[in-house]
Amino acid sequence: MKNEEAKLIQLPKIYDDRGNLSFIEAQRHIPFSIKRAYWIYDVPGGERRGGHAFREGSEFLIALSGSFDVHVDNGSCVSCHSLNRSYMGVYIPPMTWRSIDNFSTNSFCLVLASTLYNESDYLYDYPEFERLKK
Repeated sequence: MKNEEAKLIQLPKIYDDRGNLSFIEAQRHIPFSIKRAYWIYDVPGGERRGGHAFREGSEFLIALSGSFDVHVDNGSCVSCHSLNRSYMGVYIPPMTWRSIDNFSTNSFCLVLASTLYNESDYLYDYPEFERLKK
């Protein structure tokens, strides 16, 4: 498994007086093929989503509408990425703990994933995550 870091990625933005356009191409803008897409929305104020890591899967999160904060932890370094532009996203490699909070009203989080849903890929226990990272 490569030792990759979570990072912000700016997507292409095509400016037009009629409205701007952005897009994502797998293996070009994000470092994986997209196997699944899901979205998080209607999050009540004060709630937190995530709170887990993936053993194998990578993800790319985008705030298509509104804003939220993505907290990432690779076992030795914790960082926070505030997403509020639809042409910016955060890449989260495997074995990176992540949680999302501070959702604005009507925010919409699009998540692109490198794997199909597999419950056994999820790590929900932080001490187990820490043990596996060592």
